[in-house]
Amino acid sequence: MSFVKDSANRTPIVDTVFAVVELAKQAKAKYGDDQVVDAVIGSLYTEEGKLATLDTVFTTLKNIDDSHLAKYAVSFTGNPDFQKDAIDWVLDGNSNLYKEVIATPGGTGAVGMSIENCLEPGQTLIIPEIAWGSYALMAQMNNLEVARYSLFEGDHFNMTSFKDTCKAVMAKQERLVLIINDPCHNPTGYSMTEDEWKEVIAFLNECSKTHDVVLINDIAYIDFSYRSAYAKKYFTCFDEISDKVAVIVAFSISKSMTSYGLRCGAAILLAKTLEGVEELKVVFEKSARATWSNINNGAMEMFSTVMEEKKPEYLAEKQKYVDLLKERSDLFIKEANEAGLKTYPYKEGFFVTLAMDNDTRDKYHEALMKEQIYTVKVNKGIRVAICSMPVEKVKGLAARMKAILDTVA
Repeated sequence: MSFVKDSANRTPIVDTVFAVVELAKQAKAKYGDDQVVDAVIGSLYTEEGKLATLDTVFTTLKNIDDSHLAKYAVSFTGNPDFQKDAIDWVLDGNSNLYKEVIATPGGTGAVGMSIENCLEPGQTLIIPEIAWGSYALMAQMNNLEVARYSLFEGDHFNMTSFKDTCKAVMAKQERLVLIINDPCHNPTGYSMTEDEWKEVIAFLNECSKTHDVVLINDIAYIDFSYRSAYAKKYFTCFDEISDKVAVIVAFSISKSMTSYGLRCGAAILLAKTLEGVEELKVVFEKSARATWSNINNGAMEMFSTVMEEKKPEYLAEKQKYVDLLKERSDLFIKEANEAGLKTYPYKEGFFVTLAMDNDTRDKYHEALMKEQIYTVKVNKGIRVAICSMPVEKVKGLAARMKAILDTVA
């Protein structure tokens, strides 16, 4: 007997993050907050241990009339003001390509929609070897295979592995669909250089001579880059794409507006030709209608109001948290280097990841929890969520973690 389709994967989902969140919660109840290091939560927290919420954002949201909060959006593709403001904010004048916007439930909706509509069942999606786990889950739910490129060669992007992985997939299918999570990569905190992006685009153009190419650029954490508006300059590289390359930028209002539960984002569709972007738009808008039908109207109106009326206040308030995040990460990286605790090359973002093989990782993760240090296991590493730890908890943490690693390595 079965009530679901034969191809459905019936293996129960194990969300390792939320499982460790619960363990950390239990430890705090037993030992007290001061005795527990919670480096699990992937949201921005204040120094007082509370979820960071931007006043500019939530004052705006609360001042929206109830009827606007309650009603449907103008279109299932998103409100026109929201679509325009999303393009203006994300691209910041750095692209001359043809553009369309589909509103989505968070950045997750944008990535998921792209994967679902750009590959046929049985084909292969290309993702980083170290990545947000939901990429692989999305592929699995769409009956796709996954090919992984090694993310680093020394302290820089592993261009050789990236190209070799793409070529291997091209040998067995006619379309190339790949994800690059940049800047502020989750979970390593790496950001690619403009030269690295130029080389990626030049390579994808070569691939497009024989294959259609779709680049999904997941920018979930871009608005907490330490480089402010300069972090968006690499979008100019996309203007060099050929007419057989499309770029889908997955934008997360959840992160940018510290409004994780409002579930709002956008798929920004970019192509060299009007025909290319229109094809994506037609398919994506039907997918949106059939999947979630409508996006949170209040969240879209809040975003547009902030962008059009309160941008200076928003930027100033957000910058305080960017500076706080940098203070925490600078301290952790400095002390990790001093202690000889190896990390992947971190530049900016919510997470730092310790580099190690998976056997060591598993033993180490257990050893850390015995010392009331809670982290998240990722492929070939341990993710440390500096975004949610106050500076006082960061102080001395790297040395403690190195001492524990020495007992299991």
